[in-house]
Amino acid sequence: MTTLPLRNNEGFLEDADSWTPKVAEEIAAEDSIQLNENHWEIIEFLRGFYKQHEMSPPSNRLFVKAVNEAFGDDKGNSIYLMQLFPGTPAKTACRIAGLPRPTNCL
Repeated sequence: MTTLPLRNNEGFLEDADSWTPKVAEEIAAEDSIQLNENHWEIIEFLRGFYKQHEMSPPSNRLFVKAVNEAFGDDKGNSIYLMQLFPGTPAKTACRIAGLPRPTNCL
């Protein structure tokens, strides 16, 4: 187990640049998520989205929409994303991806 970078009280990294794939695996393990290629595809997409827009998708609805535009209906839907990232998919996925908390997620 590696020492995780500084995080806030909700488990989000204080500094997105301190993220590594190993950090992602440890954060995911806290939620009993074993990352596979489907998770990594979404994590890499989110990190690219963040780099391009300098923000996390602001809500679950916009997260689903952005994934749909990038990957199509099979992956860009709430059910698929909820199976990968239980709870609030945008919030869970952003936390694992080392990104700031989506602004409009509960």
